[in-house]
Amino acid sequence: MKIETFNTLQAVLDTGSLAGAAKALHLTPSAVSMQMKQLEGYVGQQLFDRSGLEVRPLPAAYELSELLRGMLTRLDAFRRQPSFQVEGHVQLGMLESMLPVVLPELLKRLRARYPLLHLQTRRGKSAELTNAVKAGDLDAAVVAQPERGVSRLHWQPLLKRGLTLMVPPQERERSLTALLKRYEWIRYDRNTISGAMAAKYIHQRFGGKPDGSLEFDSVRAIAPLVSAGLGISLVPLMEPAICTLYPVTVIALRDAPVLQFSLVTRKADVESRQLRALQEILLAATRSVDRTATPDAV
Repeated sequence: MKIETFNTLQAVLDTGSLAGAAKALHLTPSAVSMQMKQLEGYVGQQLFDRSGLEVRPLPAAYELSELLRGMLTRLDAFRRQPSFQVEGHVQLGMLESMLPVVLPELLKRLRARYPLLHLQTRRGKSAELTNAVKAGDLDAAVVAQPERGVSRLHWQPLLKRGLTLMVPPQERERSLTALLKRYEWIRYDRNTISGAMAAKYIHQRFGGKPDGSLEFDSVRAIAPLVSAGLGISLVPLMEPAICTLYPVTVIALRDAPVLQFSLVTRKADVESRQLRALQEILLAATRSVDRTATPDAV
């Protein structure tokens, strides 16, 4: 039953007739009559006496009107009140590799949806940013979620990325075993979640650690070396544009470790309106990022 039908009933009672209600509501008398018959069918009882020349309201019509009057008044007041605005400042930490990928889309959507909610961002590594959230120095952070030790915080999954094998641009070989014999292994920082996953993967696959004296904490530092033919590396590739700046061949291994990137907050802040708004926009932004094409697995 449409709410407008209850308003029509009130107009009939206020004007004293179907014709008067039709004139007040800019409807035809037949439309008003049809609505009243539908209302009678909805409430399951007769509301009008139609035995005479004019349709007259019965006591049940007044009783129903009285019942609905308070509800309709409150509903109208609710509709007219100013819309709620999420506002304030949120301190958000974000992995440096995620900043150029997620931040532009996040800010664009945030300004369109919640223009009074302002972000202050800090870049860093996952462990550092997660500890800052624990300590209350950050409200939230976008980080690589560790496999263990996450129960004290709230984790909202955003997107997953498998570690990607990066090899020199002219290399045709696709076997990791053969590539490790041919090239030096350039490590991704083992103090990071990504680097620890890469090291564990290599150790489990090959029963030992490959030779390699180079170790860096960013893909931007590793890509130029791989592009120059100085080695190969297993990295979290979030910025496909790096492969244009420093030409490399990118290979997605079928059994490579998968990173879970999540928004981490304190459990006590889960119901914060500002953080719920941020989570909503982040989910939309990362879904958009996640549509980016990824290399075929081999």
